[in-house]
Amino acid sequence: MTDDQAQSEVAAVARRDAGQRAELSGRAAEDRVAVEYARLGYALIETRWRGAGGEVDLIFGQGELLVFTEVKKARSIDAAICSLRPAQMRRIHAAASEYLARTPNGQLSDVRFDLAAMDGTGRVQIFENAFSHF
Repeated sequence: MTDDQAQSEVAAVARRDAGQRAELSGRAAEDRVAVEYARLGYALIETRWRGAGGEVDLIFGQGELLVFTEVKKARSIDAAICSLRPAQMRRIHAAASEYLARTPNGQLSDVRFDLAAMDGTGRVQIFENAFSHF
């Protein structure tokens, strides 16, 4: 194995390990957010629901209301907020529309799009209706 090949393999392992850490960290954040919503009286309906248009991290219900929640984790709440981009909002809306097509009220359902931001200490802040219109 040449030095270039060895360096390439080390870099590939590092990328894979970083991806696995990010995956575990994201799941832990989603679990923490789900606990917070449960404390507020919401029922968890779906986790990481994926449609052709994209993925919704968490979907909650409370009565007739469906809440599509994007979870963002960063060192600070502000950094987590800033990591949600317009293109991602559009993908979440597309996935939510696809999900709603499967529900009894379809596009006439009562919905909300929340952002749940978590900082490095595990503090969660929920921003209701954070990106219904953009």
